[in-house]
Amino acid sequence: MRARRVEAHSLAADWDALVALAGAPYVVTALGNGEVHIRQECPAEEVVESAAARIRPLLLEDDACSYLKALAAVGYFCRELPHDTAWIRTARAEWRTRTEANAAREGGYQVMLGDTAEGWTVELDDRKLATAWIYGDVVHHDTQLLDEADPFGLSERFRAAVPLVAWAMVKAIELLNYVRALQTDGLLGLPVQLFDREVVLASTRWEHTARAYMAPVGTPAPADALAPFSDEWIPVSDSTVLRHADD
Repeated sequence: MRARRVEAHSLAADWDALVALAGAPYVVTALGNGEVHIRQECPAEEVVESAAARIRPLLLEDDACSYLKALAAVGYFCRELPHDTAWIRTARAEWRTRTEANAAREGGYQVMLGDTAEGWTVELDDRKLATAWIYGDVVHHDTQLLDEADPFGLSERFRAAVPLVAWAMVKAIELLNYVRALQTDGLLGLPVQLFDREVVLASTRWEHTARAYMAPVGTPAPADALAPFSDEWIPVSDSTVLRHADD
């Protein structure tokens, strides 16, 4: 269900663009004087912020819908299928390498700052900067992470987080499609409604026809949805004047 919500995010509408974003694309132009101009374009912060909120439970191993728990569950059903178990092992290793702050890896980048006047230097890698944006600026307010990443500024934290969020979305959607394939092959037997149930709102406009009643302030409401209205509750008719609560 969570992966379907990730799949429904606007960033995933263009799959090729999402995959490219996960690779942190940038353009380097030589200026001819020994310097280069570097340009990196990202989606609006609030767009990435909403995507980060949707993938957050996948990042936490203790969460019921964490990515690693989902992989473990799929692995159980595929335990007799060598090709599938190999894919799951690879997916697990990739996830840990990309998302765990202290996992060893070969890729990524390091940001180093220094002040010659005061003599201080600081450095953080892109993974820790991204984590500071997700858990410090967005879905939580982790003061320890923010303090550590504060010298680098919001822009540097966001720039590091964008490819991580996009990459996690890609992996979540790939796993979702893998689960769909296993379901089609009859290996899972999950309830069909899990693949059809509403996970995002297509419209935020509500309109419906109903019977309305009104009563003096303090009148008890019906005990439950099937209980009748007491005599104090009067049906709203064409002659009844209704006003908005703010009027």
